[in-house]
Amino acid sequence: MRFIPVKTRPIMPPKDNIYPVLDKYLPSLNEGDIVIITSKILGIHQGRCVKINKDTRDEKDALVMKEADYYIPRKYVPHEYSLTIKDNTLVAAAGIDRSNGNGYYILWPKNTNKLLQEMCGYLKKKYCLKKLALIAIDSHSLPLRHGTTGVAMGFFGLKPLKDYRGAPDIFGRKLKVSRANIVDSLASISNLLMGESNETTPLLIIRGARFIEFSDVQTYRQLIMNNKQDFFYPLLKTFHKGKRKN
Repeated sequence: MRFIPVKTRPIMPPKDNIYPVLDKYLPSLNEGDIVIITSKILGIHQGRCVKINKDTRDEKDALVMKEADYYIPRKYVPHEYSLTIKDNTLVAAAGIDRSNGNGYYILWPKNTNKLLQEMCGYLKKKYCLKKLALIAIDSHSLPLRHGTTGVAMGFFGLKPLKDYRGAPDIFGRKLKVSRANIVDSLASISNLLMGESNETTPLLIIRGARFIEFSDVQTYRQLIMNNKQDFFYPLLKTFHKGKRKN
């Protein structure tokens, strides 16, 4: 399996068309490739940028409250970043970021899976491919850990889980609950290789991943667990409903 980072020109807020960037910078794609794309350039492509006016906590908090699906109230947060849930992902500040924003807050894209489906269709047609997948990633923090890791906040073209249920372990005992999270595993290593500062590497190609099962339909819901069935529900239930309007 190969990971091929792709450098591009800077993607410029508040709005910048991603398709000419794909045409100019992506190398020729092969059957079975997976294209990793940062959420930031998808947000810029959609014009999901808000001009920074006062650059205060209150200004950003109001925007976070608007964008988040669920949030922890500010009085319980001991640092500058709000803890939120957006698009079934535990993330700081609803994914809103000002780094490389050139004076703008950059928001997560809307309808990410639909956008990736459209882009996948475009690239399949361009390179005459039958099997191709796209994963949008961002960085997030893990509880009780310093640093960030990558997370898939949308995808299209592949099944997100490898199911081991019913398979025997090395002692012959059948596994009951084990499933490997493919998309977040790929997002994590991709995020490390793409960087988070001035690398201008918002694209990456994964080639030769033989364990991938490709799909021509939306499979996002296969990844998502009902929050009341989640192992972390005792923590998740403390979140408040956000003000986001769909």
